[in-house]
Amino acid sequence: MAEKIKRVAVLGLGKVGRLAALLLHETGFEVTGFDVRKPRQKLPFKITEQSAATESEIEAQCRGFDAILSCLPYHLNVGVATAAHRLGLHYFDLTEDVPTTKAILEMSETAKGVMAPQCGLAPGLVGIIGAHLAERFEEIRSIKLRVGALPQHPTGLLGYAFNWSPEGVVNEYLNDCEVIEEGQHKWVSPMEWVEKIYVNGQRLEAFTTSGGLGTMCETYLGRVENLDYKSMRYPGHVELMNFFFHELLMREKRELAGEILTHAKPPVDDDVVHIHVSAEGTVDGRLMREEYVRSYYPIEISGHVWRAIAWTTSASVAAVIEMVNSGDLPAKGFLKQEQIPLEPFLQTRNGQLYEAGEAG
Repeated sequence: MAEKIKRVAVLGLGKVGRLAALLLHETGFEVTGFDVRKPRQKLPFKITEQSAATESEIEAQCRGFDAILSCLPYHLNVGVATAAHRLGLHYFDLTEDVPTTKAILEMSETAKGVMAPQCGLAPGLVGIIGAHLAERFEEIRSIKLRVGALPQHPTGLLGYAFNWSPEGVVNEYLNDCEVIEEGQHKWVSPMEWVEKIYVNGQRLEAFTTSGGLGTMCETYLGRVENLDYKSMRYPGHVELMNFFFHELLMREKRELAGEILTHAKPPVDDDVVHIHVSAEGTVDGRLMREEYVRSYYPIEISGHVWRAIAWTTSASVAAVIEMVNSGDLPAKGFLKQEQIPLEPFLQTRNGQLYEAGEAG
């Protein structure tokens, strides 16, 4: 099956990296996982213990592969992408960090393979959905992307559990956010623009967080009046997080903030991922609205139950790699998530998981 990609190096075998590697292995790719320690879970692909993190060391380890998937912390991705670029390999990651993506975009101008950051859930899947909804409109009034990765049974005033990287969550809550407002590209503060929203009858609140739009502002500037991304949480969450970061000045101590929050609200297995994507525009002069609202729950894959946040993220990047391999997506240059067609994406082996884990 593998026409363009045969051997894939997966760097970082946390929950998401481990599952992404497993999905790629089951799809037919020859996978090698790299991590500082071997996972306790028995896995059906080769694993190499790796403590090296410099570009030259990564380059030496990944020589002979066709593609690299980085599931490492975002601040390591530029180095991994540089190694992939030098080797002429395809590169994929899950980053939501804007400066990292811009650095990879610059590399892509001389890349021999595809450079595809932001292939996770948000940015990633929601951008694919948003672009799909907007396609039918002659003029686009708005594209709104909303994602909530939450515990099914929240406790306490925060109503949250840190099932995702605390480093990533703190980044999203504190970094400025790109939007298009009334046709103008802007940067706005995070944890603002709070709105009430419902998913399957569950009341949530949504507020601005950084990185979820990926490259969509660049793509849709001049084509859409309003474009923004927000995280969804249970009511009351954003007020407490603003107090924590700003009144208590924890924004000045990001690493400590992540440690405190994770210690207070550790991961839970019974999680849910809510997606609420909408687009508004005109068709034959009539104003119309399209919505894509789904809730995803833990599912069993290869005899193990995986959290919703893990499999929705892993399946997205695995599906993109499938599409590059099959020729459904370009195999060279920078790949924007909004360029990926939704229906072929959902028809891939890994894209079909979204139907299996769907409710609502």
